[in-house]
Amino acid sequence: MAEQPRLATAPPPDTDRRSAICVAMWSGPRNISTALMRSWESRPDTVVCDEPLYAHYLATTGRSDHPGHQETLRSGSADWRAVTRRLVPPPPEGFSIYYQKHMAHHLLPSIELDWTERLVNCLLIREPREMLTSLLEFLPHPTVEDTGLPQQVKLLEHLGERTGQAPPVVDGRDVLDDPRGVLGVLCERLGVVFDEAMLRWEPGPRDSDGPWGPYWYDKVYKTTSFGRYRPKDDAVPERLLPVLQECESLYERLAPLRLRAPRQSPPAAGETLTS
Repeated sequence: MAEQPRLATAPPPDTDRRSAICVAMWSGPRNISTALMRSWESRPDTVVCDEPLYAHYLATTGRSDHPGHQETLRSGSADWRAVTRRLVPPPPEGFSIYYQKHMAHHLLPSIELDWTERLVNCLLIREPREMLTSLLEFLPHPTVEDTGLPQQVKLLEHLGERTGQAPPVVDGRDVLDDPRGVLGVLCERLGVVFDEAMLRWEPGPRDSDGPWGPYWYDKVYKTTSFGRYRPKDDAVPERLLPVLQECESLYERLAPLRLRAPRQSPPAAGETLTS
């Protein structure tokens, strides 16, 4: 993405800058991260940013197996310091929430983490077997690092040591099972009021999507809300069983911390649940 966020909506008037926050949602791949970005972008007080460290990741690693990698390199800055200077508070003028969708595997070892301490960080996780078999559709030879789980654990430990607080952990399946309930608890943890607008959005692409959207977001383009959870029964290939085992070990460090809704909330009246 370009260094400046592309605003999809006009900013609301009279935004209270004193309560403004920058929310960084660190996700693994093949989760509901884009749907969650749609959810937050539906709020009138929120502007979103789509994977701002992606160009740096591709330029540094030399990975050419990512769909849309050339478009990504042309559209964004490969200088992580320049990018992160635009991600810390305050949010863009006129908005009280700056929601940043990050892929955790973009946090390469060369990126210092001090800047993350100025953000309100969250971790978005998914059960490793389902995540890996879905990732195989795009990357035929994924590594543990490609899953973002080592980076999520590292960020958890860093923030715990430096701030004394663990970031909220959200499991994608929990959101699909109870969007209103889990997002309500998340908003409470973040110190913002839950907005019913977070449960629905217009279908199709957005100006705020990164240039890789046409390659990765086809299913999201067709959605208007969070879909119901559907089990994914595909087996992990034998060659990737060591990767799965390591991912499960890392996931087990994060899963006990995930937010739970106090009760199962019913779907909104007339809500269309799509995948």
